Parts: sequence; structure tokens; C-alpha cells
Amino acid sequence: MADGLKQVIVVRTDIGMGKGKVAAQVAHASLSAVEEAMRRRSDWVQEWKAEGQPKVVLKCSSEDELRDMQKKAGAAGLPSALVEDRGLTQVDPGTVTCLAIGPAPDERVDAITGRLKLL
Repeated sequence: MADGLKQVIVVRTDIGMGKGKVAAQVAHASLSAVEEAMRRRSDWVQEWKAEGQPKVVLKCSSEDELRDMQKKAGAAGLPSALVEDRGLTQVDPGTVTCLAIGPAPDERVDAITGRLKLL
């Protein structure tokens, strides 16, 4: 790989989740995307693990942004996972809370998420 691999998790800030809820949703997204990557690009997962499993958590302000990034990730052949909450605590059932992309090559993830700010 060129510069390494990472995983980016993008969290919606427009739905008012508490810190604990955000942490749980990020964990769901991260694990789900790794499971997807294991099915499609296990070589990326192994290299990412060897590199210390780098992750970056970013923010966006709408479901539309998350869905657009998910489409771009799919078109680029990157593993991703969109989280829709079950609605048992702070948000309504089916609320899309976050998106994980990768593990995948840094530059390919950055092409989709590079304009976003840290959470």
C-alpha cells in the first residue's frame, strides 16, 4: 500500500446524540465496516491491524451527506457501513447516525471525507 490504511467514521451532529450514544454508534459503525472489509479486502484489514488500526472520527450535518459518502465509497470499491439506530434510547427507530469507511488506503478514504472536520 502507498501511505497506509485507516478507517474514518463520520457522525451526524444534527440529531443531538449524547456523548455515550455517539461512542456506541461509532463502535457499531467501526465494527460493521471491518466485518465488511474482511469479506471483501481481508488484506487491507490485516495491514490496518498491523499499523495499529488508525481511526479518525469526523462530523457532518445531515443524513443526505452520509448517504452521499456511502455511495461514493461503494463506487470507489471501499468497505463501508451505515448505522441505522434501533431507536431504543435517544433517537427514533431507523435514524441514520453515522457511517464508517474503511479500513482502506488513506488517499482513497480522504478523497471522500477529506473536506470534513474532526468531531
